[in-house]
Amino acid sequence: MSVLQQLATNLGRRDEVPNQELAARIVAANDAAAVSELVENLSNKDKNIQSDCVKVLYEIGERKPELIAGHAAAFAALLDHKNNRMQWGAMTALDGIASAQPSAVFKYLPKILAAAGAGSVITKDHAVGILIKLSAAGEAWSESAFELLTEQLAAAATNQLPMYAENALPLIHSGNKEIFIQTLENRLREIEKESKRKRVEQVIKKAHKAN
Repeated sequence: MSVLQQLATNLGRRDEVPNQELAARIVAANDAAAVSELVENLSNKDKNIQSDCVKVLYEIGERKPELIAGHAAAFAALLDHKNNRMQWGAMTALDGIASAQPSAVFKYLPKILAAAGAGSVITKDHAVGILIKLSAAGEAWSESAFELLTEQLAAAATNQLPMYAENALPLIHSGNKEIFIQTLENRLREIEKESKRKRVEQVIKKAHKAN
């Protein structure tokens, strides 16, 4: 059975289990050819096949990101796709790649940030995830990635801010904690829900202790 025949759509299924199981099989077999076939069909004329392909690919990226890392350009090309599922699916895949090959993703930051600015919550979540991974990469450009992350924290929806701040906390050290703390303190008055405000306050407290 070909890769496309194993997609949920072609099996007459409406759930995602077949796609998740296919991703697991591809990872177990380290099947680069299957990955390439899925990438080629991101532009399939059948929108359901497109959707299934991006689902399988980002599931692969969560399990073994190096298997899809060579296709970063294909995912970046989908970031302005008119289909929201394709857009956030591509961002999810890039987030996976960033954990294995951050340099493969860094060059697409302008497009990633543009998509985050106009996209769904899921798209924004994964864009911030990408910035966190790039900031942690220890490359020459990691500092600029952290500056962009700080900008995202300054503008993020208050519902998402606590999670973003918590996820960014491991990046904080004596050299960058001042701007991080100041950015979060500037947002506190905007956070109406007490539980979310307390989470951000806890991050600030921990950041003060970073060295």
